[in-house]
Amino acid sequence: MAVDLLLGLQWGDEGKGKIVDVLTSNYNIIARFQGGPNAGHTLEFDGIKHVLRTIPSGIFHENSTNIIGNGVVIDPVVFVQELEGLDQFNLDYKSKLIISRKAHIILPTHRLLDAASEASKGKAKIGSTLKGIGPTYMDKTGRNGIRIGDLELPNWKEKYRALANKHEAMINFYNVDVQYDLQEMETEFFKSVEILKELQFIDSEEYLHQAQKSGKTILAEGAQGSLLDIDFGTYPFVTSSNTTAAGACTGLGVPPNKIGEVYGIFKAYTTRVGSGPFPTELFDKVGEDMARIGHEFGAVTGRARRCGWLDLVALKYACQVNGVTKLMMMKGDVLSGFKTLKICTAYQYKGETISHLPYNIEPENIQPIYSDFKGWSDDLTKMTDKSQFPKELNDYIAFLEKELEIPIHVVSVGPDRKQTIFM
Repeated sequence: MAVDLLLGLQWGDEGKGKIVDVLTSNYNIIARFQGGPNAGHTLEFDGIKHVLRTIPSGIFHENSTNIIGNGVVIDPVVFVQELEGLDQFNLDYKSKLIISRKAHIILPTHRLLDAASEASKGKAKIGSTLKGIGPTYMDKTGRNGIRIGDLELPNWKEKYRALANKHEAMINFYNVDVQYDLQEMETEFFKSVEILKELQFIDSEEYLHQAQKSGKTILAEGAQGSLLDIDFGTYPFVTSSNTTAAGACTGLGVPPNKIGEVYGIFKAYTTRVGSGPFPTELFDKVGEDMARIGHEFGAVTGRARRCGWLDLVALKYACQVNGVTKLMMMKGDVLSGFKTLKICTAYQYKGETISHLPYNIEPENIQPIYSDFKGWSDDLTKMTDKSQFPKELNDYIAFLEKELEIPIHVVSVGPDRKQTIFM
């Protein structure tokens, strides 16, 4: 059986959690392949809003197994808080949630390093969420990290102490004022580790290999978005992992020839959190209205998202590097009421018109070129079938399908799992 992928195609926050929740009934296994606890996947059903940070979005489905892959970095403290949030729903997560031994662990000193590093940058901050994710991935590539499998070894606390001591020396090097009580942080950390150890740890690449051989259906769930990929995103304003399709192979141990459908999720407009270039960003009332109507605030951080028109240049780029086979358009309902809609179809770049994403999209180099579309006023949130869509929305969808040469498989018209229309 092939492994299907579900990826964000913009700067994250596209609504991946909702779609994984909607699709989970079609899969036996949901596997998260990269990222850390800065990724808040929001699910809404039965009048309740759920925010997941590390746990895969299939956890609310009784028959799904949820795997946290080797490409993920785990903060035991945040993870246990997430488990406690699930307790009220009587979920048997000890049998449904398993963790790769090769996943790396975020230490308390990783969070402190993150804060010290960001503080030292001054105005050049990259917009880190200060969750310790970047420093953990740095230790991973620097071959210093502590992994889930280490928790099963008798000397893991010695390894911890050596790395934490090294981190404290690095924090002092930054020469910034970072106030902390490491002993207090460690007390909570070690307590959380003991709870974490009650879950099942697996050699996930072997587990998934055997699952495929036995005919199990698998959906790999990404975090953040393609434009935040460490290689192909708007560097250096990116995350610390590979958020694109290739990241699923390295983050789960799945070979490229076992990848099936690649579902690409995008908003009907564009948002971005934190620093970094954003060619179609709006600074007027239209942008403010988008943010207000779309409730554009981070599920985990609460940070306001910057809003702008749909950037088709960037979207094409993301589709290309991921090999997207089916598209899913989120938050179509947010655009209801705007008389005129715009889509960026090309860039004015250094005196010429281009239709690809160049190396540098800083505002001094890029001027977006827009095509205008007639808006619609219909309330999409009550619609249950594509036959109810206004002509203007169908025109918007048809234009995107023609330009991207990929079918739009789903249009979301609200946050609830029921507000999902298959095309």
